Amino acid sequence: MKIRNFAGIGAIALGLVSPASAADLNLNAVNQYSSQGQVTSVAQFSDVRPTDWAYQALSNLVERYGCVAGYPDSTFRGGNAMTRYEAAALLNACLDRVTEVTDELSKLMDEFAVELATLKGRVDGLEGRVGQLEATQFSTTTKLRGEATWVLGGLSYGGNTKDNYNLDEAVSFNYDVKLNFDTSFTGKDLLRTQLRAGNFVNSGFGAYPTPLTQLSAGFQENDTNGNDSVTINRLFYKFPIGENFTAVFGPKVRQDDALPVWPSVYTADRILQVFQYAGAPGTYTQVLGSGAGLWYHSGGFSLGGAYVAANGDQGNSAEGGIFNGNSGASSTVQISYGRQNWNLTGAYTYSNYDVAVAGTNFLSATLPNSFTGGQSNSFSLAGYWQPLQAGLIPSISAGWGYNRVGYQTGGSAASQSWYTGLVWQDAFQKGNALGAAFGQPTFITSINGNSANDGQYAFEAYYKFQVTDNISVTPAVFYLSAPMGEVNKNLDTFGALVQTTFRF
Repeated sequence: MKIRNFAGIGAIALGLVSPASAADLNLNAVNQYSSQGQVTSVAQFSDVRPTDWAYQALSNLVERYGCVAGYPDSTFRGGNAMTRYEAAALLNACLDRVTEVTDELSKLMDEFAVELATLKGRVDGLEGRVGQLEATQFSTTTKLRGEATWVLGGLSYGGNTKDNYNLDEAVSFNYDVKLNFDTSFTGKDLLRTQLRAGNFVNSGFGAYPTPLTQLSAGFQENDTNGNDSVTINRLFYKFPIGENFTAVFGPKVRQDDALPVWPSVYTADRILQVFQYAGAPGTYTQVLGSGAGLWYHSGGFSLGGAYVAANGDQGNSAEGGIFNGNSGASSTVQISYGRQNWNLTGAYTYSNYDVAVAGTNFLSATLPNSFTGGQSNSFSLAGYWQPLQAGLIPSISAGWGYNRVGYQTGGSAASQSWYTGLVWQDAFQKGNALGAAFGQPTFITSINGNSANDGQYAFEAYYKFQVTDNISVTPAVFYLSAPMGEVNKNLDTFGALVQTTFRF
């Protein structure tokens, strides 16, 4: 019942408490009014028209609540002044109706007493549980997101020079654990603290004899005694500035954390680390250290810049610091445009010293031993397209990079890289995914202006079984045609593994 429809009745009741003069008394009119039976439709009043200003209110009182009576001649006489007795008769009729409604509600409450009691008990129980959670929760501002990855697998080497590297081809069982503590103080900002640990450093998926065998989920961190250790792998703060600007800074921020977009959707389930650089490891160095980023975003357009110094925590300028020649830093400018299901991004990065060689460190054996340290200018064009609905057509990510490196010891080199990654979501079963990537890791195209005959290919394929919402099992294979580059084209590598991921 909507109480507001009785507002007029309340006004009548207020009028009844005021004293009446003798002129107000017209008992004959009151008798005529109260003797008329209740009407059931406003159409029964001969003097009420749809054009009257109070027609709708009168219709509601008559047809919904049935508490309006008329005179014996079927008139309402809406223009006449109402005496206190007539008001009393109207109020009495409406109160009778309210009493009827109240009785009906009481009967319904009695009929559903058991169900109402059960609901009340559940609500009380929920309130108690919520109170307990609030009293024992870790934090009102921080959420924990964790990921534990187990990898069981090994490598097989081919070529007539594999014995030069003392490769035993053992199967290993390793782990990588990430714990993200995400804190927000305003609902729009983010303070991220990531703890990470892993024991891949001595596995077949380490950096020996080539970094190309390293896995995306292959963290390598040991203490001075060679034991596994937990480290702070991320520590940065991101916050909006107005409606269109975002700033990021921190003592442990990675380059891609400080950029506005990531131009690839070949991301979470990839296997080889070399495929996590959007085809351009010289531009997207993903250097980790002290840094900051600022970007502008409007609609599908983004423009941003980032500076990250790998040695930014050093107080000795000969070993590092910020904004000097030993910072081990990457400075990146990125421009991007995209929509819901596609993106195209261009980027430029200037790097000093060995950071440049995410552009060349994947094949440092290709370069002369005298080439150490340096600065690089790197360019990238990358992007992706993905269908709006999962089906036979996969998402497509692709990228290309070019690097020009000048070395501290003299000499220069140019290199390129590219890749294409495909992912079929819901392949064969909803929640599962089939993925494959193919490309060329960084290969030298010229040394000191002279052409270099370098190049190798990398390929991987995986199928992710989504066992539960939080557990996935991903068997995968990969192949590297010449991971040592021009120096040793007689060495190739085949890898097979099963990767199990727990997210919590």
